[in-house]
Amino acid sequence: MRPTTLAASLLLLAGTANAADISVVGLFPNKAVLVVDGAAPKTYSVGGTIANGVILVAADKASATIEANGKRQVIALGEYMNRNAGSGRSSVTLKADSQGHYMVQGQINGGSVRMLLDTGATMIALPASDATRLGIDYKRGRVAYMNTANGVAPAYLVKLNTVKVGDIEINQIDAVVQEQGLPFILLGMSFLNRTEMRREGDQMVLTKRF
Repeated sequence: MRPTTLAASLLLLAGTANAADISVVGLFPNKAVLVVDGAAPKTYSVGGTIANGVILVAADKASATIEANGKRQVIALGEYMNRNAGSGRSSVTLKADSQGHYMVQGQINGGSVRMLLDTGATMIALPASDATRLGIDYKRGRVAYMNTANGVAPAYLVKLNTVKVGDIEINQIDAVVQEQGLPFILLGMSFLNRTEMRREGDQMVLTKRF
């Protein structure tokens, strides 16, 4: 079985000494092929120690989860993340796809989602199918009307308990659920306004505000 190639890296603060620079170069069920501090690739099993008390706690075909100092971080396909050592603030770095879009692997109310970063969207916007899958009773929300390709359609304003992207988790975020005209979730400004955004070439760095 060939491992899934994953162009991602994670900088973890391991204790108060040196940080471990960890790159994920391949994935198997319950195993990950990692490059630690530029050394040769090595296969680690879930539960194994990587470096300086850093542990691999989960791995599947899409991502690896690594724990250090009691904090868990997930490396998803096409992104890497780091904890800002100078400020202690959480951050995530997203890499643009071939079309210049930033697709984000994250969680809404604890459920796994994939979202498109959209600074033109006032709020996080969810298709009704995703809202239902996530257990959001959106029809109890306040009704609004939005223009779609098929004309004006009803939408529902809701409050999301938690939204998590990488190591950034934000609570009580406004969102809108659309029953028509939305093929995927948009990560809009109701989340992004609570982060600092910095563009670096084809990468976007989000840092959580206090």
